[in-house]
Amino acid sequence: IILAIFLNEVRSRSYQRFVQTVTYLPHFISVAALVGIMTVILSPRSGFVNLVLIRVFGMKPIYFMAHPAWFRPLYVMSGIWQNIGWGSIIYLAALSQVDVQLYDSAVVDGASRIRRIWHIALPTIAPTIIIILVLRMGTLFKVGFEKVLLMYNPVTYETADIISTYVYRRGLQHAEYSYGTAVGFFNSVINLVLLIMANYVARKTTETSLW
Repeated sequence: IILAIFLNEVRSRSYQRFVQTVTYLPHFISVAALVGIMTVILSPRSGFVNLVLIRVFGMKPIYFMAHPAWFRPLYVMSGIWQNIGWGSIIYLAALSQVDVQLYDSAVVDGASRIRRIWHIALPTIAPTIIIILVLRMGTLFKVGFEKVLLMYNPVTYETADIISTYVYRRGLQHAEYSYGTAVGFFNSVINLVLLIMANYVARKTTETSLW
């Protein structure tokens, strides 16, 4: 949302296109390639990050990929980097529907850029934000299985293990197919319940919902 508003406020078309291109490209990198890049950059021996920590700050090398405390920050930050541009497309499309006359009238009335964003841009994309939030609630327990599977190892199980990887280990590696199916089905039911609840709350509070 923040990136979409920023791009919408930029007046230089060339700069806007440049930022869009740079932020969209990571989305087309495969998960395997992304984890490979992270492994190389964060390597304790030759990784760029550890070289900076050692030579600039005089710190000891950190094995980020094998440190339980670093798994979640790395997962979240890499996810933001990979999807922030792609996720802003819908909001940019919604912002493009704002009547230019509203902005012109606000400028004439002396409204600052912050006020124009708060009172014009955000209310315009509010229904879009609500719909996407409701949809995301339906996938709250559906974390990227492939990425977690590639990033984690026995050392980081305590923080990296999720329902999908648990089902994978119990259902496939230990051949407990019935148990794995039951856990996967339970996960789907929870996601469905969250989706229905989020849609109900959205309909009651904002009159915007999926159905």
